[in-house]
Amino acid sequence: MAWFTLIIAGFLEAFGVAMINQWHTKRKWTSLVLLFIGFGLSLVLLSYSMRVIPMGTAYAIWTGMGVVGGTIIGMFFYGESKDWKRLFFIGIVISSAIGLKLVS
Repeated sequence: MAWFTLIIAGFLEAFGVAMINQWHTKRKWTSLVLLFIGFGLSLVLLSYSMRVIPMGTAYAIWTGMGVVGGTIIGMFFYGESKDWKRLFFIGIVISSAIGLKLVS
């Protein structure tokens, strides 16, 4: 259950990052509210996950999901570059997260 909540927390972090971008581009209050909800729930679920998963592993997975998720959202919804180098380094982050799971 802890790994499931950690994955959901990572998705919510990426969602929060997307809402930061929305807030900066459109200045709608709904974006700001969703930003706080996304990050708030993300932190609650991260905290819950850390009851079972070691802090370093949980935090690395959480931030890695935020990085990868934010980058992918930027690529597909905000017209950011889809250069192969970016995809390569996203792969490295994902591989690192999988590696941490395997050794934890």
